[in-house]
Amino acid sequence: MGDSFHEQLMEDSVFLRAEQRLDTELVDKLILQLNRIYPQILTDKEATRFRNLDVPTSVRLGELLTHLQGKGEEACREFYRALHLHVEEVYYSLPTRLRLRDASDPLMLSRTYKQKHNMNDRDPLFFLGCFSFALGVALLYYYSEAKVSGGSRALGMAALGLKRKAQEVLIWYTDEGFMK
Repeated sequence: MGDSFHEQLMEDSVFLRAEQRLDTELVDKLILQLNRIYPQILTDKEATRFRNLDVPTSVRLGELLTHLQGKGEEACREFYRALHLHVEEVYYSLPTRLRLRDASDPLMLSRTYKQKHNMNDRDPLFFLGCFSFALGVALLYYYSEAKVSGGSRALGMAALGLKRKAQEVLIWYTDEGFMK
């Protein structure tokens, strides 16, 4: 990790203030964790001020982050530790964590983008064509020669544009229809 925790917290502050998953209860848990385990980082008086419910949660969190940045490297590190302990999903979605993860595996990012594009390399007309073909085969099966006269001739004509195996099956079906 090239960045210090203080620099990381400065970078992550914007994300944390806007994060909707950090509700009042989770912010209180973070404040209590810092206050009880590390009273030198967050005293009782400071913890009471940051837990004031009259102030919106995003404002309290912003003030807490500013206060921790002023306390130094150790306070920032302990905030990250508390965040990891109480709100793992937010911790792993921090911009600095995402950057560190992507830096450790540079091929992962390109592999993810390639996979997204490879799964969608067909245009809508391809799927429309497949659906039309399947519908045509279903209609031919449903309206077979017993219900419509000349059905076997329609199958014989349909075999003209198909591959060899499909042609043989359709021609075999029409030949068998004439033998009845």
